[in-house]
Amino acid sequence: MLRLTRERHQAIGRQVIALEAEALFQLGEMINGSFADAVDEILACKQRIVVSGMGKSGHIARKIAATLAATGTPAHFVHAAEAAHGDAGMVMPGDVLLVFSNSGDTVELQPLYAHAGRLGVRVIGVCRNRDSLLMRRADIGLLLPQVPEACTASMAPTTSSTMMLALGDALAVSAMHARGISEDEIRALHPGGDIGRRRSMVVDVMHSGDRLPLVAIDTPMPQVLITMTEKRLGMAGVVNADGDLVGVITDGDLRRQMTNVATGAVSAVMTPAPKIIEQSASVDDALEMMRAHRITVLFVVPDANSRRPIGAVQIYDIAATPPWGR
Repeated sequence: MLRLTRERHQAIGRQVIALEAEALFQLGEMINGSFADAVDEILACKQRIVVSGMGKSGHIARKIAATLAATGTPAHFVHAAEAAHGDAGMVMPGDVLLVFSNSGDTVELQPLYAHAGRLGVRVIGVCRNRDSLLMRRADIGLLLPQVPEACTASMAPTTSSTMMLALGDALAVSAMHARGISEDEIRALHPGGDIGRRRSMVVDVMHSGDRLPLVAIDTPMPQVLITMTEKRLGMAGVVNADGDLVGVITDGDLRRQMTNVATGAVSAVMTPAPKIIEQSASVDDALEMMRAHRITVLFVVPDANSRRPIGAVQIYDIAATPPWGR
C-alpha cells in the first residue's frame, strides 16, 4: 500500500473540496429557466414527488426525497431496480417523477420511464448528458456541468453526486419559499432531534411542582442546604411573603459566601433579582437569554406581569453544554 505523508493527505483533501466547490459554482451559473420550470412543476404536482436513481445517484435521490418532505413538499423515494419488480406501483397518476442519473442512460431506470409514460406522469430529469435517454424522456431536463469527478481516475461519483445534492436542495428550498412554508411549519415536521427540541416551549421542559426548589426569604441557611440537596437542581429560588421571586441561591453562591452559609441570612447569600422567562416562551428564547446573561438557570413565570415562579429551566435541560461553551 502506498503510504502518503500527512501533508499529502491534507493537500488531496483540499484539492477534492476545491474541485467540488468549483463544480458547484459552475452549477449555480447554469441555473436558468428550466430550473424555474422544474420548481413550477413541483408546485403544480397534485400528489407526490417520486424521486429515483441508481447507485450513488440513488443515494442522493433518497436524501432529496427526504428533504422535499421535510420542507413541505410530499415526496418519497423509489429504488430504480426495485421498480421493475413491483415498486413501480408506488408511482401513481398525478405524481411527478424526479430522476437523478449521472450518465442519463442507466438501464434500470427504463421500466420506470415506461410506467410513468403510461400514467401520464411528468418527468424531471437531472444528469450531465444532454443527449441521454433521460433527457429525451424528461419533460423538463436539468443539466449538470461537464466537470471531472474528484477521484483520481475520474470514475467514482464524487463531484457529480455533490452537484446533484445541491441541485436537489435548491429545488426543495425554492418550492418551500414558493409555498410560504413558515418556520413553525418546518418545526412541526421535525418533532424529534434538535429542531424538535427547539420547537418546545419552556413549560414543556421546566422543573415544577414538588421538583421546584423554593425557600422563603426567612428560611435558615441549613434548611436551604437541605432543600437544595433534596431537589437536586443545584440551586434554590428565594420568594418573599407574597410568593414573588426575589433571589436565587446557587452552588456557586454557596462557595462564594462560605462564611455566611452556616449562620448568615438568606439575603446575604442569594443573588437578587434572578432572570425570569414566561412559560409560553420557546426553548430557543431561553437559550438566547442564557447566552446573553451567561447564566445556567431561568425561573419560569406565568406571564410578563408576574414574578411568581411556577418552574425553573436549566441549561442542561435544553442543551448539552452552555451556549458559551464549557
